[in-house]
Amino acid sequence: MLSLRRLFACGLLCAAIVSSSWPVAAIEGAFPFDRDMMLDVPPMRGSKRVPILEIAASGAASMQLWCVSVQGKADVGADTITIVPTAAQQGQCAPERRTSDENLLAALVQVTGWRRMGDVIELTGATTLRFRLMTN
Repeated sequence: MLSLRRLFACGLLCAAIVSSSWPVAAIEGAFPFDRDMMLDVPPMRGSKRVPILEIAASGAASMQLWCVSVQGKADVGADTITIVPTAAQQGQCAPERRTSDENLLAALVQVTGWRRMGDVIELTGATTLRFRLMTN
């Protein structure tokens, strides 16, 4: 009788552990709305700045590129994404940074899909862009 109770208790404990990990797995695969995502590249020479993307649950997108800040709209589905810039705030930039901003913005506009692997978000399209969630 005692071993049957232990077996039942162990089974109950295992079920509790497995079911408690389901919400974590669901969150791991969810799009990280309202979180800063930093482009997984080193800073440009002479700067510490790295582009940051944030997409709100409402669809508002904020992109801090190498030199320019861009506002836009994003439509995020289960594994699809569309980003449309709506307004840019120009600043004084070196030509190489301006070119990098234009290239990155063009790549963001061509993004069609996304996937999440832990703290890494990959936006896929003509070019794959890899972002890391900021944890600070």
